[in-house]
Amino acid sequence: MLRRFWLLFAQAVTVLLALLFIIATLKPQWLQRQGSLGRQLANPIIALQEVAPSLSEKPSLSSYADGAQKAMPAVVSIFSSKESKAKRDPRLDDPLFRYFFGDGGGTVRQDPVSSLGSGVIVSSEGYILTNHHVVEGADEIEVALADGRKSRAKLVGSDPETDLAVLKITLDNLPAITLGRMDQVRVGDVVLAIGNPFGVGQTVTMGIVSALGRNHLDISTFENFIQTDAAINPGNSGGALVDVQGNLLGINTAIYSRSGGNMGIGFAIPVSTARTVLESIITTGTVTRGWIGVEPQDITSDIAESFGLQQDSGVIIAGVVQGGPADKAGIQPGDILTKVGDASIRDTTELLNVIAQLKPGAGTPIHVTRKKKQVDLQVTIGKRPPPPKRPIDEGDESDSGGD
Repeated sequence: MLRRFWLLFAQAVTVLLALLFIIATLKPQWLQRQGSLGRQLANPIIALQEVAPSLSEKPSLSSYADGAQKAMPAVVSIFSSKESKAKRDPRLDDPLFRYFFGDGGGTVRQDPVSSLGSGVIVSSEGYILTNHHVVEGADEIEVALADGRKSRAKLVGSDPETDLAVLKITLDNLPAITLGRMDQVRVGDVVLAIGNPFGVGQTVTMGIVSALGRNHLDISTFENFIQTDAAINPGNSGGALVDVQGNLLGINTAIYSRSGGNMGIGFAIPVSTARTVLESIITTGTVTRGWIGVEPQDITSDIAESFGLQQDSGVIIAGVVQGGPADKAGIQPGDILTKVGDASIRDTTELLNVIAQLKPGAGTPIHVTRKKKQVDLQVTIGKRPPPPKRPIDEGDESDSGGD
C-alpha cells in the first residue's frame, strides 16, 4: 500500500516538473511572481485596452506648419473704402447763421470710411472669394498679398443672401488655394483659420470643427455653417478655414461674441456653398435661385395645438404672394406644406434651401395638408427676386425674406 502511494507521488511530481519545464520554455511570463504589493497593483486584474508604449522617451509634438504654409500665400488682406456723401449742415437753414458765416457751399465733407477684411485666392486667374459685408458699398477695393504685392480689385459680383462676394485682380504668378471636400469633414477634425485680425497682419489660429450644418442664426438668408472654436476676430471675415493639409473648407464669416472678440464660437460658409456661388457669379454675374412666393412659418407646439395638428414637421403657409407661383398653383394660407418633389420638409430653413436649389421654370409637385386632407399640387418655380437693399449704416442684420 505504501509502495503504491510513493509510486503515484513520484509520477505526479514527474508530470508537474514536465509541465513547469514546458511553461518555462513557452510562457515564462506565467511564472513571474510579484515581489511586493506595489508591483501587484501596477498590473490590472482585468483586461484593459491602452495605447502602445512609444519607441522614444519623449512623444513627438504635432505640427500644422506644412498645411499652414501651403494655404497662407493664397489668403489676402482686403481694404475697402466708401466715400461719405456730402451732408447739408442743418444750421444753414438759419438766416442769421448764414449772414455771419456764409453758406460755405452748403455742405459738410466727411472723411472716407474704410474697412478691413480678408479674402482667399481660389484661381490663378485672379478670382478671390470674400464676404459680401467686407466689400458692401465700397467705392475702392485694394488687395494686399502675403508676398507684399498690392493690387486694385474689381467686384465681379456678390450674393448678400449667403454673404459671399467675388473679386478679380490682375497679377502674375498668383498662388491659388486647393478646395477641400465637405463630404469628408467630421466634427472633431482639426482646422486652421487664416486671416488678418484687427489689422495686425496675417495670423493662423487652430481649433476643431465644433459642429456642421448650423442654421437659424439670423446671419444670412441661406445658412449651413461650419462651427469652429478656432480664434476668429474682426478682420478675419472672408478669410480661410482650412484642414491640416491646407485645403480650403470654408470662408470665415461671423462670430458669436458679447465683447466683439473671439469667444470660441465662430462660423464659416462651407466650401461647397462657396464654390456654387463662385461659379454662378463668374458665369452669369449673379446667383439665380428658385422661388414660389410664400411666407412660411415653423410649426410650434402652440400652433399645432391651435390648429389641432398631430404633427410637428412641415411648415404652415402664413401668406401667399398674389400672382406668384404658389398663388397660381392653388396654395392657400393655412396650408401645411410637407413635401417638395421628393424632399420632405421639416422647417422653414429646409423649405428655403430646397426651393432655392430648384431651377426657375421647372414644374415641381408640392404636397400640402389642408383641413386634415392631403392635397397634391403642381408649382412652376419662379426666379427668386433680389433682397431689398438696406442702408449701410443700419447694422449687420441680414434680411431673411420669404420663400
